[in-house]
Amino acid sequence: MNDNELRVTGLMFYYYWVCDRKLWYFYNNICMEQNNENVALGKLLDEKTYSKEKKHINIDNVINIDFIEKDNILHEIKKSKKIEEASIWQLKYYLYYLKQKGVYGLVGRIDYPLLKQTKEVKLLDSDEVIIEKVLDNIKKIILEEKPRSLYKKAICKNCSYYDLCYI
Repeated sequence: MNDNELRVTGLMFYYYWVCDRKLWYFYNNICMEQNNENVALGKLLDEKTYSKEKKHINIDNVINIDFIEKDNILHEIKKSKKIEEASIWQLKYYLYYLKQKGVYGLVGRIDYPLLKQTKEVKLLDSDEVIIEKVLDNIKKIILEEKPRSLYKKAICKNCSYYDLCYI
């Protein structure tokens, strides 16, 4: 597969904002999330909230929207705000991706059901420039021979890849 054929998924875009190493591991089929308690809690939350909505709208196996409200609002359900910046950019990427396919007039909303809060997300012209740079960066990261050097962050201790990075 050459560089132009690489498809960057919404999850890959999210991982870019979280951790370069996590992105590399995920792309290279090194999956550590199957036994992670935080991932299991997130899946349970997803199953139990907004049950009346048609959920998991997969588009081109690239983006997977939690659900779309009738007023053209894309919803992304998150457990907490710990990695909110990544969540915001993931949703902006969904809006960008759909805009590239000719779908306009959408806005995003991050739902935090446990916190009973929401956050509106809009795609700005300046965001599109950033997204295009991030897409290039993602392609560079995933095509590297090995994961990048370890850079410890506060979120590392709860990461499903913690053992792989630190043990």
